[in-house]
Amino acid sequence: MLEGKAVIGETDMLQTTQQEALNLAAKALDYYDVTEATEIARFIKKEFDRAYGPGWHCIVGTDFGSFVTHCHGCFIYFCIGSLAILLFRGSAVPEADINPFPPLEFESVTA
Repeated sequence: MLEGKAVIGETDMLQTTQQEALNLAAKALDYYDVTEATEIARFIKKEFDRAYGPGWHCIVGTDFGSFVTHCHGCFIYFCIGSLAILLFRGSAVPEADINPFPPLEFESVTA
């Protein structure tokens, strides 16, 4: 178990929920090798779905980028050694607000 070795990068979770995420990550690493990122992610996600309701997503790896929309109080990003773990509960956005980009405007140029 890797207790005490997790470094939290960003979170808006309550302290108790953060600790649960860290504990589950440590437990997953007891069950799975660090190279089994998908299994680690599946384990953490299913446990959070069971404990806190559906809609959780978990990304585990050593090199990834992300940009997610999440429910308030349901986001944590932390590292254990070189392994990064992103856990969040997804948030739906009303369809009217989905497109964050303004319409493209084209300009004609004559050479």
